[in-house]
Amino acid sequence: MEISEQVSTWHLFVFLAKWGSLLTAAILLLLTVWFAVGAGFFAGFISGAALFVVGFFALRSKPAH
Repeated sequence: MEISEQVSTWHLFVFLAKWGSLLTAAILLLLTVWFAVGAGFFAGFISGAALFVVGFFALRSKPAH
């Protein structure tokens, strides 16, 4: 395997792990607030969406210099 293929595979893995973890955390927060806390769907949705927005800005790729 060429080193460029390995680098591409690694970047894809990191990308999917990063964004998949954020999506999983947002869904878990939505379900926890909705069912375990009993605050309702809208409170869970708002908290999950807020986590996703904050995570989006924290995890987005920085421009290369």
